[in-house]
Amino acid sequence: MSAWKKHEVFEKNSFVLLVGILVMVAIGGLVEIAPLFYLKSTIEKTEGMRPYTPLELTGRNIYIREGCYLCHSQMIRPMRDEMERYGHFSLAAESMYDHPFQWGSKRTGPDLARVGGKYSDDWHVEHLKDPRSLVPASIMPGYPFLAENKLDTRDIEAALSVNTIVGVPYTEEQIANAKSDLWGQAKPDTDAAYAFEERWPTATIRDFDGNPGEVTEMDALVAYLQVLGTMVDFSIYDDKANAR
Repeated sequence: MSAWKKHEVFEKNSFVLLVGILVMVAIGGLVEIAPLFYLKSTIEKTEGMRPYTPLELTGRNIYIREGCYLCHSQMIRPMRDEMERYGHFSLAAESMYDHPFQWGSKRTGPDLARVGGKYSDDWHVEHLKDPRSLVPASIMPGYPFLAENKLDTRDIEAALSVNTIVGVPYTEEQIANAKSDLWGQAKPDTDAAYAFEERWPTATIRDFDGNPGEVTEMDALVAYLQVLGTMVDFSIYDDKANAR
């Protein structure tokens, strides 16, 4: 029997062709899905990654609340033009504690995956209050009220607890002290700051909004922006790539 004769049954019988398609899709699906049942994680462990602090997590929630993700992506693709503008391409591990993640391709404004440390706290505060005072061509709306709104800390323990349900490894101690740690990160040289440093040794402690008298929503949002892209030492990956 020629090759055509063997295939003819599929070409001339739509029902057999449909069954064949379903079988092949099922096999392909199993090949893709089966490993997920025995692999502990599909994300490579990356040195330096940690969960967000209570202040950073609150800032992230404000970022989502104000719809910042509608104009800013946090996903640098492995293309030369993007890496030259924004830096090292995004790693899956960088979003392992993001629920929901902030990927996307909508860039009315620039990608923010590497914005941490690129500008000073003062720059961020002024930019959020009045974007055109620093970037005349900006179409971003201003958020001056963030500097006036005192931070609401009532639900911070619950926010950390909910994140543990989806796999974020907050400890019981971190959850129990979430409220004091939130204040401590934004108030250097206080007992709360010293206790915060013991639980979060790699996090930055400082007055983010320039107003030491209050901990505001501006503190939280700037703390979040300043940590983006700063947890991973990308020189490790660049060295590995150059060694190949």
